[in-house]
Amino acid sequence: MVATKGLALRSPGHTFPKAPPMPKILVRSAQPVKETADVIALATFQGAAQGGKKKPGRTPLDGFDRALGGALSKLTKKEDFRGKKDQTLSLQTLGKVKADRLIVYGLGDAANVTEGDVRAFAAKAARAANAEKAKRLVIGLPAGLEDHLRAVVEGIELGAYRFTKYLTGDRKPKAELAQVTITLTGDVPREAKRTVDAGQAIAAGVILARDLSNEPPNELYPEALAAAAKAMAAEKGLKCQVFDFKEVQKRGMKLLEAVGQGSLRKPHFVHLSHVPASAGSGTRKRLVFVGKGITFDSGGISIKPAAGMGEMKHDMSGAANVVGLMAIVGALKPDVEVHGIFAAAENMPDGAAYRPRDIFGTLDGKTVAINNTDAQGRRILADALAYARTLQPDLLVDNATLTGACVVALGNTCTGWYANSESAAADFAAAAKGTGETMWRMPLLEELKDQLKSDCADLKHTGDRWGGSISAALFLREFIGDTKNWVHADIAGPAMADRASGWASKGGTGHAVLTFFRLVENSLG
Repeated sequence: MVATKGLALRSPGHTFPKAPPMPKILVRSAQPVKETADVIALATFQGAAQGGKKKPGRTPLDGFDRALGGALSKLTKKEDFRGKKDQTLSLQTLGKVKADRLIVYGLGDAANVTEGDVRAFAAKAARAANAEKAKRLVIGLPAGLEDHLRAVVEGIELGAYRFTKYLTGDRKPKAELAQVTITLTGDVPREAKRTVDAGQAIAAGVILARDLSNEPPNELYPEALAAAAKAMAAEKGLKCQVFDFKEVQKRGMKLLEAVGQGSLRKPHFVHLSHVPASAGSGTRKRLVFVGKGITFDSGGISIKPAAGMGEMKHDMSGAANVVGLMAIVGALKPDVEVHGIFAAAENMPDGAAYRPRDIFGTLDGKTVAINNTDAQGRRILADALAYARTLQPDLLVDNATLTGACVVALGNTCTGWYANSESAAADFAAAAKGTGETMWRMPLLEELKDQLKSDCADLKHTGDRWGGSISAALFLREFIGDTKNWVHADIAGPAMADRASGWASKGGTGHAVLTFFRLVENSLG
């Protein structure tokens, strides 16, 4: 193809600027009222502090009402603050303690507090610290949350996250959170340092996924996404294979080739792997994760409406999640074999773009008739899954911003997922529940399979509008071969957000990375 006149295709040999360093996190047994910080954030269970009255045992609130001259108890009464879940109190200290602002967060009934609740609290505290232009934050935990220390660390890092790479001058943040002290009412656990390090490594993987998703499409195109994955692999000691466009063609990944043929920026395919020495013993599971990497989706010939098209820079969030997950695996090196695979392409409408009613072969050997060039994610995933199944995984998981139908069904905060076995479903459900990421199992309704029949090819890639997320999953299932345990996660809703909430950020969220790593951890037995 002749390059468009005036368009310079820059080599992705550059490295993306690194994000600001993570805050230093300390853990100690201390009374928060005696700590020095810009902001002090305290967690309390429902009923643990009413009107400043003394409660049995130490709590993070001890000493604050006296130091503030009764202001805390007065505000507690005025706002009817009882420590219910999501209740918040915030007040200026006026120099009466060694912090400018005190914030108290309710966690609800202690018996019902989950890992996700704790992570969300810590994220809100870090986000509030950013809003206050704080450099130092103290977080006070009530007794009973020591076992959730890793979630607190994850929440701090994920809440403090901001994508500021392209801000200049007055738009750049005036301060970055540099130090967080986590105070406990009891003794510091012996493994606290290791727990903090693990929490920061996990958060760093989610943040990498967010950063990649948030990059503008002129900077992050297929070759650049592949280069970013390769650079991460080199840093973390992972093996990385990158297939350029010629290799994609040579291997017969015809659907991936077709999706990207309308763009000057050609498709790439990436295989990351972590294979510990014990993997060959047959005692360890092999997990394979696959991601959709459409670095920008114009819709192709079936072009999208202008409104909302800018969000299609996030259409590579599935691939970003794979890179983020593998960064965690590379940092923590679990004793389990893990592979991360993604196909990357840019869906554009030039004279070489593929068309409705075109027919293409696949790496699997099946032929596919094209109905709508905007439904491109399932096509590149078809080739990626056909490749991934050759690794003979014990569990194969793909994730993609695949269908608007899933967003219609479940909203913007929930992933819809499908499984072809009850074993895979049980493992995935347990991982999602453990992390607190919002996910809901969807049915693989066999009666919708007929929608994929074509008069002139083995398959057509889309069905009717109704049940569109289900028919998309059924299409993907055609390419997993005899894989016994497969999960498809449609992250179209929660992969991006128009505002921050919980531990999710505005923009790319990295949703599902925590669940994927929990699957890895749970596979250790």
